[in-house]
Amino acid sequence: MMCYHVPTLIARKREGEVLEEKEIQFLIDGFTKGDVMESQMSAFAMAVYFRGMNAAETAALTRAMMNSGDCFSFPEGHPPIVDKHSTGGIGDKVSLVLAPLVACTGCWIPMVSGRGLGITGGTLDKMESIPGFRIDLTMQQAMQQVSEIGVVMMGQTERFCPADKKLYALRDVTATVPSIPLITASIMSKKLAESLQRLVLDVKYGSGAFMKTREQAIALADSMVAVGKQMGVEVVTQINAMDEPLGHAVGNALEVIESINTMRGDGPRDLVELIVSQAEIITHTSKNELLDLLQSGKCWEKFIELIIAQGGNPDDLLKLSLLQQAPIIREVKAQRSGQVTQVDAGMIGQAALLLGAGRNRASDSVDHRVGFDQLIKSATSVSSGDLLGRVHAATAEQATNAIRQLLAAIQISVWFPLLTWPLTALSLMVSEKQPFEIIITWFIPLPSFLRKLAWANESA
Repeated sequence: MMCYHVPTLIARKREGEVLEEKEIQFLIDGFTKGDVMESQMSAFAMAVYFRGMNAAETAALTRAMMNSGDCFSFPEGHPPIVDKHSTGGIGDKVSLVLAPLVACTGCWIPMVSGRGLGITGGTLDKMESIPGFRIDLTMQQAMQQVSEIGVVMMGQTERFCPADKKLYALRDVTATVPSIPLITASIMSKKLAESLQRLVLDVKYGSGAFMKTREQAIALADSMVAVGKQMGVEVVTQINAMDEPLGHAVGNALEVIESINTMRGDGPRDLVELIVSQAEIITHTSKNELLDLLQSGKCWEKFIELIIAQGGNPDDLLKLSLLQQAPIIREVKAQRSGQVTQVDAGMIGQAALLLGAGRNRASDSVDHRVGFDQLIKSATSVSSGDLLGRVHAATAEQATNAIRQLLAAIQISVWFPLLTWPLTALSLMVSEKQPFEIIITWFIPLPSFLRKLAWANESA
């Protein structure tokens, strides 16, 4: 490979110039081998953060990172190789159900996942709450397992995209994590190293997501689709709001329990819909067929195969609530009647992090037992004393703090139910074009009505 002057490459990107693929390849190869210093790669990451990359540069970076280590290799004539990736959310346990469901359709799914960081949970942390489950498989073991049962759920090996692992560690301490080209290359290099043919990307935005706005999520999705196109992989994206937790559980073992219930035919509607819609995209199987696989128990049977193959005991699955029971479990109840108008995913994610369900640093450990379950959904009517959710904590102090945070995250409005009838009546009158009746009915008694609403809100 031709040699380049590293400071010159950094300076050119700093000035907004477009780098050629061989120049990017040189940087990544040198960084992986240790020839390019961490300080130099940090400077390059900062230049990309401020100046960005075009689609060709981002694809070149992705390809260089993907080829920095080993890739999956499957024999000719294999079934379709597919996978999904989520940019992270609160209570997002889709992968736990989707992986065995996809394998039931005849597709192969070699899912290489990560651990949680910050408020968003990680698939590996969730799966490790199952006693004995191994995520540290070799590439050879993983490929053999996929050929036998159609699915593997594993962690990144030392030889799987090592450049990404090194670069992410630098980005984490140099404030260059939120860069769309760098995020794209990090995600896509790992997914494309699985030798995929189809990939669905669940790009989330909102209080409980990395991307806070829909516009940011669309920009990231477009970037990843462009890379997939350049590298010959069918990539479809979904843009999904993450303003409230997915399902009713947040926390590692608690999310596994909810996933098990889902595979046994009793899953939350929002979770089931997301799983089926994403599985449909990558398997080209109809929603009805996928729902049948989910509700008939076939997906559950495939999940048991997966657990056995990776060292777990299937007998532990239905007693996980006892094996991973937190010392303190507290119910949190509504303090007034009304309509639930918000269940803030970001605040609940932060509360789960403080309970120990997540980690602030990559080196932190997690407590698989803690979190929240039986969480209420927005647009639900409640009476004072109704259950809003349960807190699972290691200590009484943590439980008390989590209860306070959960109550702050769940907004209950008494205005909404009181306004339901008047607003309905108003819309009917407007549709019937009765302006005189609107004036008589609304504007004369309006001050008195507003005083009653204010009184109701304060007394609640």
